[in-house]
Amino acid sequence: MENRKCVSIMVPTYNEVENVEPLSAAIIKEFETSLPQYDYEILFIDNCSTDGTRDKLRALCAGNKKIKAIFNARNFGQFNSPYWGICQTTGDCTIPICADFQDPISMIPTLVHHWENGYRVVCAVKTTSKENKLIRFLRTCYYKMIHKMSSVEQIEHFTGFGLYDRSFVDVLRNLDDPTPFIRGIVAELGISMIKVPYEQAKRRAGKTHNNFSTLYDAAMLSFTTYTKTPIRAMSVFGWTFLILSSLGAVACLVLHLLGFWLRHFWIIPVIGFFSSINLIAVSMLGEYILLLRSKMMRRPLVVEEERINFKSDEKQP
Repeated sequence: MENRKCVSIMVPTYNEVENVEPLSAAIIKEFETSLPQYDYEILFIDNCSTDGTRDKLRALCAGNKKIKAIFNARNFGQFNSPYWGICQTTGDCTIPICADFQDPISMIPTLVHHWENGYRVVCAVKTTSKENKLIRFLRTCYYKMIHKMSSVEQIEHFTGFGLYDRSFVDVLRNLDDPTPFIRGIVAELGISMIKVPYEQAKRRAGKTHNNFSTLYDAAMLSFTTYTKTPIRAMSVFGWTFLILSSLGAVACLVLHLLGFWLRHFWIIPVIGFFSSINLIAVSMLGEYILLLRSKMMRRPLVVEEERINFKSDEKQP
């Protein structure tokens, strides 16, 4: 029998006990009905769930050897764990999918179709979404801002959902980046790429793990990795206000020498204003220093606690 091409589905999880079983069933059904000519593997990488997700994953792996699982020793964040999971897949192409059904399973055949037409990276872009309208608006503003500031053309409303050919997965494996930002990497290094629109659905069950802190992490990682504009802008502002304040000081001195008496009550808000500018500049510099520090430390992306249904020759890269 001729070997069939294998499509890897990579699913990062964290406290998704209500979703992993129906998600795996939906993926398998999609392959059986729409892509019967392809083989598949489903790789779950769990970021130290505490709600019984791992018990569900063990049961799934026991019932189907095409379902694999990696259990991280602790929670390594929203970027490292999915990136590591992509690098552990073995198929001819890899499709990362969120565990909460916001990435439509029905898109898998479309992604594979574009891949078979010669595209090595297929980016699924959210043209519409059922998420909160305010969050959608803020995301749009963020994407447009990073798009204008970045030296690399960014992909608006791209979350990482899409298809990556094995050749591109090999590129990811060889990057050796301890702080990988998959959305930026795809925009920067993606070859033979096409964008495919889709509507993002609501979360099926459970609570979202995104909050202000995680969204801020994503924004700062993209800013500090792909644009120098904020730090350059703060530098320009600093020099501008230094010149203006110097001229103001000279003007006050001249007026004083000419005998004009000036009230000094305005000096406190002026000092506060310039101090705030200085604080913003220092904080932005701190973001860059933190990024540089993390890159210099050369720590592993994740530390694995357990692997299930991996062959003995499937070594970690």
